[in-house]
Amino acid sequence: MPSPALELDADLLSRIADRAAAHDRDGTFPHEDLAELRSAGYLAALVPEDRGGWGLTLEQLTRQQSRLAAAAPATALAVNMHLVWTAVAKTLHDRGDAGLDFVLDEAAAGEVFAFGVSEAGNDLVLFASTVEARPLPDGSVAYTGTKTFTSLSPVWTRLGTFGLDSFSDDAPRIVWGFLDRDTAGIDVAEDWDPLGQRATRSDTTRLTGAIARSERVVRRLPPGPNPDLLIFGVFVNFEILLASVYAGIAHRAVELAAEAAKRRTSLRLGGAPRSDDPDVRRRVATAALLDDALDPQIRSLARDVDAAVDHGRLWFAKASGLKVRVTEQAKAVVDQALLVAGGSGYAASSELSRLYRDVLGGAFNPSTADSALGTIATAVLGPPST
Repeated sequence: MPSPALELDADLLSRIADRAAAHDRDGTFPHEDLAELRSAGYLAALVPEDRGGWGLTLEQLTRQQSRLAAAAPATALAVNMHLVWTAVAKTLHDRGDAGLDFVLDEAAAGEVFAFGVSEAGNDLVLFASTVEARPLPDGSVAYTGTKTFTSLSPVWTRLGTFGLDSFSDDAPRIVWGFLDRDTAGIDVAEDWDPLGQRATRSDTTRLTGAIARSERVVRRLPPGPNPDLLIFGVFVNFEILLASVYAGIAHRAVELAAEAAKRRTSLRLGGAPRSDDPDVRRRVATAALLDDALDPQIRSLARDVDAAVDHGRLWFAKASGLKVRVTEQAKAVVDQALLVAGGSGYAASSELSRLYRDVLGGAFNPSTADSALGTIATAVLGPPST
């Protein structure tokens, strides 16, 4: 286990929580949060100690991400994207593949990694691309196209992305590479104005011949489902760490529900607190019951990644199923908490109202429920015959 110092400090989390409402209201990126997290070494939480990081396991990081999300969900979700790349690099490193060791080293040096993955209309996500990846004679790759939902847009310094090579002799190939922020041909559109998770600043990124250097081109893979370790690392770590963020929202909602139940009084109960009302108690208990199931699911699957457990073809089903269960259960927790809080919780200025808008984002983060069910059906039944 990490030493107590290798956890997010409670005072740091309190300061981050104090800033969350303003960033949500204004749709601004939490620069102070990132600066404090970087100063604490959190961007390198998964980096081995001998490479300058905290040396946490994935299981240990999920707890920290849930704590951060309880303080400020959007900050946690934004930082999550950077941490996923470090988790992918660690997954490869732990299994003898040093291809992404530069991610570990640069994260320890303070670089910020973002995900340039989502594309409008690409419901195959990792297995296809609408972005062109044109190989150049020196081994570098020029990317042209549009990536959506690029969290950390104001601050990322490295963009992990992919596109489709339709030009090479072995085409088609999905080509993964990393772009530096100062590379020509990168345009960030400041268009992020969502219902919730506003402070992530997940703006659209337009690439016009943006070049990934040859040493930063890390994979050439056939389109479609692929057992490659990079795809495994991206998919599984993304789902687990995403689930930890939404679990943190649920944890905070239970706390707020309990506070509201004790604070509110009831004339029907002779002025007694609403926490004496059997209906309110049942709602709080329902929220707590759902919330209590979240962490064990997340920790268990994260522990399997750390231990390199071989779930074979079931890995994608387990990871996508985890994400869907946790995000749906987290929403159900917030639903109950809002009903306990009453009209005050419905106010736009209330923390519960913000948590409600934030938790809705879980339905739109991959894997979606429909996608996960398709993955699980294939794992259990095999592919459809037609």
